[in-house]
Order: sequence, then C-alpha cells, then structure tokens
Amino acid sequence: MQSYLKRILTARVYDVAVETPLELAPNLSARIGNNVLFKREDMQPVFSFKLRGAYNKMAQLNPEQLKRGVIAASAGNHAQGVALSAHRLGCKAIIVMPTTTPQVKIDAVRHFGQRSVEIVMHGDSYSDACAHAYALEKEKQLTFVHPFDDPDVIAGQGTIAMEILRQRQAPIHAIFCAIGGGGLIAGVAAYVKQVRPDIKVIGVQTTDSDAMARSLKSRKRVTLNDVGLFSDGTAVKLAGEETFRVCKQYVDEVVLVDTDAVCAAIKDVFQDTRSILEPAGALAVAGAKLYAKREQLKGETLVTVCSGANMNFDRLRFVAERSEIGEKREAILAVTIPETPGSFRKFCTLLGKRNITEFNYRYADPKAAQVFVGIQVKDQSETADLVDKLQRGKLPTLDLSDNEMAKLHLRHLVGGHAPEAKDEIIFRFEFPERPGALMNFLNSMDHSWNISLFHYRNHGADYGRVLVGMQVPRTDKKALKTFLDTLGYPYWDESDNPAYRLFLG
Repeated sequence: MQSYLKRILTARVYDVAVETPLELAPNLSARIGNNVLFKREDMQPVFSFKLRGAYNKMAQLNPEQLKRGVIAASAGNHAQGVALSAHRLGCKAIIVMPTTTPQVKIDAVRHFGQRSVEIVMHGDSYSDACAHAYALEKEKQLTFVHPFDDPDVIAGQGTIAMEILRQRQAPIHAIFCAIGGGGLIAGVAAYVKQVRPDIKVIGVQTTDSDAMARSLKSRKRVTLNDVGLFSDGTAVKLAGEETFRVCKQYVDEVVLVDTDAVCAAIKDVFQDTRSILEPAGALAVAGAKLYAKREQLKGETLVTVCSGANMNFDRLRFVAERSEIGEKREAILAVTIPETPGSFRKFCTLLGKRNITEFNYRYADPKAAQVFVGIQVKDQSETADLVDKLQRGKLPTLDLSDNEMAKLHLRHLVGGHAPEAKDEIIFRFEFPERPGALMNFLNSMDHSWNISLFHYRNHGADYGRVLVGMQVPRTDKKALKTFLDTLGYPYWDESDNPAYRLFLG
C-alpha cells in the first residue's frame, strides 16, 4: 500500500483532469442533521471521475505501446476518459461498449475521441463487453486499458482522496464511494487509510448489482448471474481481482440501496446544486443518507463522491416519479370506498390537507370502488398513521408504496370499459395546483351525480390536468352547464373523443 501512496502522489491526471470542488450540501445537511459534502466529480471535462484513471494509465505507456493503440471496455464513463486521453496523447483506441449503454455516453465518446476512437457495441453488460475486448486485444495486439482492475487506473482515481483531504482538513466521519468494479473506492481507500486511517471508507452498491458486497462477505470474489441496469455505470458482474484485494484490506463496509433511494438522491443533489447526476453518480449520496439514518448520526461530516453526470434525458421522467417514493415522501395506497354518491368526498375529507399526487379510479362494481391514490407525506410513519385513519373510517386500505408492480405498471393501467356507467359524460379539467381545489370541485358538484372515472397525476406544473367521468341524467344538462360555468376551472368535453370510446366508454 506504500506503493499506492507513491503512485497516487505522482499520478499524471492534471494534464486533462481538474481538481473538483468539495461543496457543502446545505439543504440535505439540514434535513439529515449532518454536514454532507459533495465531491463534484461530475464537473470533470467528461462529467465523470473516470478520466483520472484512464489518462494516468495511458500516460505511463511507452511510445511503442501508444503507436499500436489501446482498447477498453466500458459502460460509458471510462470510455469517455479513454477517448479524450487517446485524443490528447495522439493514439488510436477501440472501445467496446455494452448495447445497453445510454446514447448520451455513446455520443460523448465520439465527441471526445474525435477521429482517434472506434466504437464496438457488444453484449448486455460491462462483463460481456469486457470479454469481447480481451479477444480483440489479442487479435490486434493492443494495450488493454482496464476501467478499474489496474494499479495505474486505481492510483488515478485515488487522487480524488488526495484532494478531499487537502480540501477538508477538519474531522471527517466517512467518505462514501459508488462501487462497480471497485477502482474508485480502492484508490480512495488506499490513500485515506495511509494518511487519515481514522476516516471510514464506505462503499455503496445497488441491491441488484452488489458483486463487491457479496465478495467481501464471502472473502472471495463472487460472480453475479445478472446485474440491474438502472445504475448502468456500476452494472458489473465481477469485482476486480486487485480492487477486491485492496477493498478487503481497507474498506470499512458496503451499504446497499435500491432504485427509489438512488432517485431520491439525484433529487437531493439537484436541489442543492441544480445539477443532475446519473444513477451511479448519486449512489454515494444515497448510501450516506441510509448510513446516517441507520447509525443515528448527528453533527458528523460525511463526504460523498458525486462520480458522474452522464444521464440520458429521457430517464428523468422515471427518476422524478420515483424520487418521492424513495424518500418515503409519497405514499401509494389502494383504498376501497362504497360506490355511492358522497363517498369520494368522505375519502377526501379523511385525507385532510395532504397533497394528492395521483388519483386513479374507474367505475367497475355497483357496490365498491377501488381507488389507486398517491399522497404526499412527511415520512413513513405518517403513511402508517394515514392508513390507520382510513381503516378506522371504514375504508379498507392497502399500502402499495413498496410494491414494484404497482409503482411500475398498475398506476398506468387503472381503468377500462364501464358498460354499467349509464349517462356517463367525460370532461377534462385544469385544476389550480393548490390545496382545496379538489374539494371545491366536489362541493360544487350536484351531490346526486356519481363520479365514474377520475384520473389525476401531479406533473409539477402550476395547474393539474384532471380527467373526470360523471353520471349525469339527461334531464340535468342545464344544471351541469351551470356547474361548469360557475366552477371557474378551464374544461373540455371529451365525451366524443375516440380514445375514450375505444378504451374507457
């Protein structure tokens, strides 16, 4: 490990990399009662720490090796580092990437590598791409630039720890690092434990890509059959041999987080920095939150390495939807209410002034209605209190907040045809996004009209888009017009919409 200390202190990374800031996260720190610091590796030229290790490795190659060229396998961030390094060093590079790599990373590799890089797409995971890259290495006599299992790459990543300890000389309780193959945390741990051994070094993995955690527990490297791809930057089936050796000696522990917790961490970083991390980039933040809660820490300093920001824009839709659930600030409930006029109003009264984030209901049974509802809560205990309150109000309730099928699919599938919903008319409304808007609608509506369909989802706008089905007798058309005109909400009659006729009517 003395060798690693020397390698890190003499690493050639600053020809291309920058010393990134160590920033206080004021909002997150106040919320969890500890000083959370973000090491902003997302601010590197390639938006990831991977540039450090890639360039340090390639800068050590002799002229003959550089002339023949290099090859690498990567899920994206290491590829960008190799591409930029190849361009700067004037050598050719072949980069093998899994077919699941986000397009933003593929485009970035082409951009940074310019004419120096050839991209080969192969396999569903990093491990698949790596096996193919090794075959090409032998075939073309190239030098393999490993994304993590190489002492020079590990040393390059270790310069992050060197910067952290220089930037923060006051006490640090722990430094948190995402783990895929282990290059980042191996470099950080090798330096920290030589210089400040009192500081804990804690790894963070997702529950579905935990090869290093299982390996450390088993005291031998464990290969996963499959890996989750949400955090594509850490989707590694087998930890590195050298990284495992270093982690086994110096890493204090590895904590596991789920997808919802990662989404919540992405939101936390955005709220403090207005920057958007990729899932792997936010792993350390998610792990620090979980660890602080588990250990009941207060007033400690926690450093989190924000390791990358190469996020596909389309993925933000999923992240935004799951972030509140990951923070336990949205409860997803299935509630059974009587299929009688006024029961919907009773249900909303029991909810009180809580914000409804989603409401899905479709008439299906003349006696009971099944409602799928999302409700903003402060924490998990409030969810339990709310479920208890609804149960005492004789409205059977099931908490679906941890039900993956419900969160992924059911919320988009509630509905269908309702042939028994006689005299149904459909209106699309824009409700003002403020407490009381729904109750104003319900109180203004004729109490004899039955609501046969209701769909609402908070989209973060200043008004809510709502689809409502009402069973209004033909003799009440005049009263309906009066209701709509006095309500004051913009509305559109969708009763003749072909989409309604095909799927809901």
